[in-house]
Amino acid sequence: MKLACIVLGVCLLMTTVACQSAPVKLPSASIGPNEKSLGQTEGSSTGIMLFGFIPIIQNTRFENAYTQAVQKAGGTRLTDITISEQWFWALVLNGYIFTVQGTAVGNK
Repeated sequence: MKLACIVLGVCLLMTTVACQSAPVKLPSASIGPNEKSLGQTEGSSTGIMLFGFIPIIQNTRFENAYTQAVQKAGGTRLTDITISEQWFWALVLNGYIFTVQGTAVGNK
């Protein structure tokens, strides 16, 4: 019984392991004279590697997260951008959650 509990615990641990990266700040252009700050916004997008080699939404994660953040605030671009990524693993897939944070900028 004790061995079964240990094996079950190890299997559970192996199927729910996750990691997170440190946030990275990207340089961006400052707010221009014909633009205004719309406040802080955030967007995220998840990509999956099915069976370790079938990519699902892997190549567009950054673009999707950036677009979501800009649209959420009703702006045209972001400044003071910070990105981070979180990873998770399951039996048949690896998941990657990409997050973009920044200050939305729009036209005056």
